[in-house]
Amino acid sequence: MEQKQVLIVDDDVRNIFALKAVLRSRNISCITAGSGSEALELLSHDHRIGIILMDIMMPDMDGYETIASIRKMPEARHLPIIAVTARAMVGDREKCIEAGADDYISKPIDVDELLAHLQQFLLKQQ
Repeated sequence: MEQKQVLIVDDDVRNIFALKAVLRSRNISCITAGSGSEALELLSHDHRIGIILMDIMMPDMDGYETIASIRKMPEARHLPIIAVTARAMVGDREKCIEAGADDYISKPIDVDELLAHLQQFLLKQQ
């Protein structure tokens, strides 16, 4: 069975580079989008995506808006979304969950925590 890919959505190339390096070192396939609109475009065409890591603080279309748009897409509405944000303030986790995210992780990312979250969702899909 083909392994599902992780879609990393982040406007900061340094974050994308670091996340890709961590995931690829664990043999986890990933693709990236630098904006919410690019993520929506990818999701409408690429059906190998199994989970989304969504940065919340992005220009133009932020993570909350992007998550809401994904939840309206028939082909992607059930994909697990992990919100990733540097805004680790009281209420942020709840706001992400209310927006439609399945889980939440704050920056700087704890690699072991991230991998545990990913494993939890990817195992459900097998």
